[in-house]
Amino acid sequence: MIEVTRDVFRLAQVFTISRGSRTEAKVLTVRVTRNGVTGWGECVPYARYDETLESVEAQIRSLPEGIDRRALQEALPAGAARNAVDCALWDLEAKQTGRRVWELADLAAPGPEVTAYTLSLDTPEAMQAQAAKHAHRPLLKIKLGTPDDMPRLEAVRAGAPDARIIVDANEGWSAEVYSDLAPHLLRLGVALVEQPLPAGEDEALLGIDRPVPLCADESCHDRASLPKLKGKYDMVNIKLDKTGGLTEALALRDAARADGYEVMVGCMVGSSLAMAPAVLVAQGAAITDLDGPLLLVEDRKTPLTFDAAGVHPSAPELWG
Repeated sequence: MIEVTRDVFRLAQVFTISRGSRTEAKVLTVRVTRNGVTGWGECVPYARYDETLESVEAQIRSLPEGIDRRALQEALPAGAARNAVDCALWDLEAKQTGRRVWELADLAAPGPEVTAYTLSLDTPEAMQAQAAKHAHRPLLKIKLGTPDDMPRLEAVRAGAPDARIIVDANEGWSAEVYSDLAPHLLRLGVALVEQPLPAGEDEALLGIDRPVPLCADESCHDRASLPKLKGKYDMVNIKLDKTGGLTEALALRDAARADGYEVMVGCMVGSSLAMAPAVLVAQGAAITDLDGPLLLVEDRKTPLTFDAAGVHPSAPELWG
């Protein structure tokens, strides 16, 4: 039996990117039950990819009973629906066999990974205050992508002088804007820029100097995305809601590295259940950005542990 429910998690504060703001995370929770054992997974439908709670739920409900992970890869496209079911099936097998998912996937035992903490887009003054509050964190991620980004970036650096900084432009820049900003990004110690240009317009990145490395986010969904990234990006951001689950995420990670890309593992804003499988993908990643639960007022029972060492692998009571 495949069961789909909707859950809402309140955010600790308004979360704003260049596309808009939100005060809660709306997710779909999938439970797959077979012979009295239930595995579960979570996905976050994303309007940027023409997904809604209703459309993703309909995709999940269209699946036949008894579908396995292999058949699932063909039954649904990469995206949120396949992600939740794929992760639920991994969890189900772990519970049925009494083995952890990392063992089933023939992976090394996972450990904690230092994760970025995201600062919401706001006024420079508010972002400086946010940065100062979280200056103890080793890695801060800044949401930018507007015509007034430099004052915000300067403010964050002033608030957190020692933190490593990565920038997410959310498709809000042009190649010219990136080139103009690059010297200032270097001066302010920015380590990475995510998706500076709209995914459909990133041909403009071909051949330009990239003194600050660029990471493909909206331009990279699964392994089929990789050929179009050549000469444009230095890193790929792997998110399970884009790849369609852990199965493809692990395959994309290996293929991207084989093609010479560094790997970032990111997330939508969701609960610990959504992050748990991504922690396995993030092992050894250049950048881990799995801070979704840190942005919530409430979380799943038995949430992930976050401490000075980073985000820890899930307890089996949560997932896997």
